[in-house]
Order: sequence, then structure tokens, then C-alpha cells
Amino acid sequence: MLLKEKFKNHQIVLASQSPRRKELLSGLDINFDTIALNVDESYSQNLKREEITEYLCKKKADAYNIWTENTILITADTIVWFENQALEKPAGREEAIQMLQKLSGQKHDVITSIGIFSPEKKHILTDTTQVTFGDLDKEEIAYYVDNYQPYDKAGSYGVQEWIGYIGVKEMVGSYFTVMGLPVYELNNVLKKF
Repeated sequence: MLLKEKFKNHQIVLASQSPRRKELLSGLDINFDTIALNVDESYSQNLKREEITEYLCKKKADAYNIWTENTILITADTIVWFENQALEKPAGREEAIQMLQKLSGQKHDVITSIGIFSPEKKHILTDTTQVTFGDLDKEEIAYYVDNYQPYDKAGSYGVQEWIGYIGVKEMVGSYFTVMGLPVYELNNVLKKF
């Protein structure tokens, strides 16, 4: 059964203001609403890799309080994991430049978790994609940061933007995971949800 049919009597809510996540979820041809949740995204420094993204998915679901029996809430979180630390959204221009200088010529993991919640069920899935950047020079990094202002993006870059075209040398895993919503995995979970 198509998801559109399966969930025609449900209210699907995407708890994200990310235009990329909205675009990717709309690609599944299901109707959904979006909501911005005011969530403190801090976490214990003891958490590593997917422990961080899964924890934040749960935290976002805990902040949602407009449940009906037909509500399905989708939360998501993405981090860039490099040299045993999470590179999240940069605080400003200098931090964005520093992050991209670190990633230049290196491999890193992009980890995205998605939480699917209803009043009775909850499921969290995580997908990881390994990304290798070619060497980026200072001029390219400054141009990207100044023109694309990637301050809302983990690791200071959007793979679907100019930097992805000129900088991503190799990718092992899902392109959509790097964009912030592994839609193949999400579709499979929703079919069974």
C-alpha cells in the first residue's frame, strides 16, 4: 500500500524548519504539516556518534504536546562526526571556515537519525554516510561561507550546494542522509508503522 493511502486519515507532523527536510519528505508524496519546536539541543559530552542524534530526536519528541490518536510525529537530527567529535552548526563565519578547513582533504561521517512517534509507538532509525572531501583552498572556503552562509548546517556545509559540487570527492552511503533525511529508510519504517 502506498503511504499516501495508508496515512490518509492521519496527521503527519515534521518537527523541523529545515527546507531540505521538507523537500525530501514531500518527495514521498504524503501530506504533512511542519512545526518549529523550541528545544534546547544540548547533550552530555559522554554521548558519541548516533547516541547524540538519537537522544536529540527523543528530546524533540518530548517537547511536542499536540497529540491526537492519529498524529504521527517525525523528528530528525544530523551531525558531522570527525576525529571523534561532533561538528554541529557553526556559531558564525570564523567557525564555519575552521570546520571546512578541518574537513578539507579528509573523510568524515554524516549521521542522521529520524524519530517516528505516535501516541502508542516510537521508532528511531539512524543512517550513516561516509563523505570524502577533496582539497579545498582558502579562497573556495571563504567564497562558499560568504555566499551560502551555511550557519544552519551541521559541519558548515550543504552537500546539495556549490561546495558539494566542487568539494565532495566520494560518498559511501545515502546522499539523502547527508542532506538530513534518509528517505529510503524512512519510507520502509513508515510502511510497517
